[in-house]
Amino acid sequence: MIRFALGRLVLLVLGLVVASALVFFTLRLLPGDVAQVIAGSDGTPAQVAALRDQLGLDRPVALQYLDWIGGLVRGDLGRSLITGTPVIDELAQKLTVTLPLAGLSLLIGLAIGVPLGVVSALRHRRATGVTISVVAQLLAAVPAVWAGMLLIASVAVTLGLLPTQGFPIDGWAEPGRAIRSLVLPAVTIGVIEGAVLLRFTRSAALGALGEDYVRAAAAKGMTRTRALVTHGLPNVMLSVVSVLGIQIAGLLVGAVVIEQLFSLPGVGRMLVADVGRRDLTKVQGELMALTGLVLVLGFVVDLVHRSIDPRLRERAS
Repeated sequence: MIRFALGRLVLLVLGLVVASALVFFTLRLLPGDVAQVIAGSDGTPAQVAALRDQLGLDRPVALQYLDWIGGLVRGDLGRSLITGTPVIDELAQKLTVTLPLAGLSLLIGLAIGVPLGVVSALRHRRATGVTISVVAQLLAAVPAVWAGMLLIASVAVTLGLLPTQGFPIDGWAEPGRAIRSLVLPAVTIGVIEGAVLLRFTRSAALGALGEDYVRAAAAKGMTRTRALVTHGLPNVMLSVVSVLGIQIAGLLVGAVVIEQLFSLPGVGRMLVADVGRRDLTKVQGELMALTGLVLVLGFVVDLVHRSIDPRLRERAS
């Protein structure tokens, strides 16, 4: 297990290095001059040149990258080119919205995908199973923005049950209002992610139903449902855990879009605004933080999957 963890840790570090280079150099390909944006349309060439020198934008790109990497190693994501505030401070504040949104969406997705996936597998030759499978296929293809607009129009505007825009100014000092503000966005993401998880769960459950140990349990008098839940569900959950790393990345990407739609002051909304203002230091810090979060969570999922799956432990030994 230690050897496996060290190998995955090396891959994690390499992934972070590659991601940092892609983020940094790709942003430098964007058109426009950051110093000109800061100076404004009335800025003189001398003022723009002074800004470029002050911000270090006239230095070789490779040296700028090495300086940024050095800051990342020290936990410093840099300072905003527009406001001068530390990126990590603003990012930490915005994550108090984005991470709860992603976590609540994941819980909703699991609550939908796992039980319905098992039911769909148990009744895969009946109308119930076919209907669940078809609906899941359709929901998985629905754009998050369209689903969010439907929920706003039906649940919030027509019924007036939940807020459609914004987040409490005091944040989590008002936990009830904060959670209510996240319900509709989380349902929007969670239903779509749940449909994807349902398909994985259904496939894993169908495979478990064909295993000898499930059929032997059924031959001893257990119903197929009880045999699957008692003996096959652990293996089904292993399959679900193995795809959670990919799904978590999808949750964070979905949060970027949904935060714009529901006017939530999270990382996604901040990222879109900073791209429009050409605040490259903040944008690259935000992208690197999100990428690092996805890679670290994938690393944790790999370790969890390895530790709870006896087949992988036996194969390694």
